[in-house]
Amino acid sequence: MTTALLADDESLLRDDLRDKLAALWPELEIVAEATNGNEAAALIAEYAPDIVFLDIKMPGQTGIEVAQGIETDSRIVFVTAYDQFAVDAFEREAIDYLLKPVTRKRLAQTVARLKHAVAQPAAPASQAAPELAHLLNLLSRAGIAAPAGAAAKPPLRWIRASRGDTTYQIAVDEVLYFQSDDKYTIVYTANGDHVIRMPLAELVASLDAETFWQVHRGTIVNIRNVLSSKRDGDGRLSLNIKGVAKPLTVSRAYQHLFKQM
Repeated sequence: MTTALLADDESLLRDDLRDKLAALWPELEIVAEATNGNEAAALIAEYAPDIVFLDIKMPGQTGIEVAQGIETDSRIVFVTAYDQFAVDAFEREAIDYLLKPVTRKRLAQTVARLKHAVAQPAAPASQAAPELAHLLNLLSRAGIAAPAGAAAKPPLRWIRASRGDTTYQIAVDEVLYFQSDDKYTIVYTANGDHVIRMPLAELVASLDAETFWQVHRGTIVNIRNVLSSKRDGDGRLSLNIKGVAKPLTVSRAYQHLFKQM
């Protein structure tokens, strides 16, 4: 039995997708439905569905953020109402997507591809990892859909971050890694941790992509400070960072970045 999870904060659209799937794929079992990003992340971890129909724009975590944190072998079908930029990104990376409003004809094409895909013996996470990671970084750095004609900004060189009631000027090159903390971001340096009053999802667009790599939904590392990587018996990958005692976890979508380490 193939299982699926639906994640969309708009109940009418969720109901419509469920009804169309029931008609096109009666054997598909919908094991759970989520109305926001945080709920989707928790339910995916709990049920490990074969397929996740994931709306991009949801309260709490966005669909992009949810996808960045998935540790199961679930295949992702993004559902988007965004412009041509997002559609082009999906097509370029060969990641399946549905454009709202979802038509029966387009969904039938997706169902056919999914039926073929789930019948294959290879693990979907390993197959799609490079394409998915690149797509997620592309969309998150572009704010999901880049404004037409928007000029690229130079990478951030300095940040103002607080510790207690004191604000510090920190060179970005000195940062070991960034970690999400709800609406804030924790900045870890050799001199301790500081706080930026900005969510990680906003900060990532300002960083130099060649130096700062997103390795998890809530973690961005300065690759220059990565000493080594280690994989455990269950295939989970972690990074050893210079000057940091606790290893950092790499989610499956980004593990391919460290195959040469």
